[in-house]
Amino acid sequence: MAIAVSAFGDYQGKRVDQFRLVSDTGVSVDLINYGVVVRDWRVPVKGGERSVVLGFDHFDAYPEQSPHFGSLAGRVANRIQGASFTLDGKTYQLPPNDGPLHLHGGAEGLGRQVWTAELDEANNAVRFTHFSPDGAMGYPGNVNFSATYTLRGNRLRLELSATTDRRTPISLVQHQYFNLGTTDLVLDHKYQVNSSAYTELGSDLVATGAILPSANTPYDLRIARTMRDSSGAPIDYDIGLVLDTGRSLHDPIATVVSPDEDLTLKLWSDRPGLQIYNGVWTKVSLPGLGGKHYPKHSGFCLEDQVFANALHHPHFPNIIYSPERPYSHWCEFEIA
Repeated sequence: MAIAVSAFGDYQGKRVDQFRLVSDTGVSVDLINYGVVVRDWRVPVKGGERSVVLGFDHFDAYPEQSPHFGSLAGRVANRIQGASFTLDGKTYQLPPNDGPLHLHGGAEGLGRQVWTAELDEANNAVRFTHFSPDGAMGYPGNVNFSATYTLRGNRLRLELSATTDRRTPISLVQHQYFNLGTTDLVLDHKYQVNSSAYTELGSDLVATGAILPSANTPYDLRIARTMRDSSGAPIDYDIGLVLDTGRSLHDPIATVVSPDEDLTLKLWSDRPGLQIYNGVWTKVSLPGLGGKHYPKHSGFCLEDQVFANALHHPHFPNIIYSPERPYSHWCEFEIA
């Protein structure tokens, strides 16, 4: 089936297009080249179809209101302490955009750039590319980024790569906000993650470097649970989970089931960690897809990534890449 392309808006003088992938199982995914955003994702259910992500019907809402809905975050995802890092004896100051912290690559990070798109109709895929110059958002090195979304059946695969001309940190993440159900909140989905530890956070929500066991905490999701405590009160999640080592990449790292059990999401990834977030800080004033409202806890994110704040913790997995060490990363979602 041909990939439908349509104009969706413009940003800083650049045209923003939408690309619609449709699979033989009836799944459709709308992508835009602003931030490589997954704008909408519709899955067949009994009696019709269901939109399973948070997004907007009109482009202008994205730069104005979007809390990274469906975008790529980087050059370095998550929070960086002090909005700075030291590499090869030089300290790099990054623009803070979350209080004193640098978050998701900064205010003009990869999720707020217009990328170049190339269709691959033979594989039902779109490849997005972006050149990030030396000094962009304070980061060193000229970097060529590539992101390819491929839809096959009920599976959406993302393949990321980057090459650089000098040593520089790179840690990208997809930032889908999911809601598999039919209500405004995601607290009553059932969440299971193959992780027995988490990265401790300080009062500033930055990873301290400690890795703690999750047993007997709300972060132990090895057995599926909702995001409510024993009294039914909501539990806030914005935490980095450490995925179990020795796992097979053929096994999903996370499984989420909708409250009505009509849809199940599975996620595969080659990353060592998973940030699980349930919209703690989400409060969007503009209407979303189909006029939906997006209050706190209206979506959940499964952000497969290297541990947050790795630039300040040498014992965390290495996120420094070089001409001899190009970046690559893949993940795959199935919703059925």
